[in-house]
Amino acid sequence: MLLLNLISSLKIVSLSVHFDGQSIQLDEPYPIEPNTKLIVTLVSKQISEQETWFSLSSHHLNNAYSDEDKYPGDALK
Repeated sequence: MLLLNLISSLKIVSLSVHFDGQSIQLDEPYPIEPNTKLIVTLVSKQISEQETWFSLSSHHLNNAYSDEDKYPGDALK
């Protein structure tokens, strides 16, 4: 139960950033506390934004549902 409470209390925010050649820069101001843990996802310039979101969604779905999970065809909608 403690883990469930911890997970539900997490605030996840997506921010648009760019790399200026030396450091990662926020595209818009956002208050971030020093030493805040961040996850960075690199997006290739050659992939459209829509394709990037589809790829990211697919990746997370694949992590959530493994080949070991067996769902009957009628359970899928």
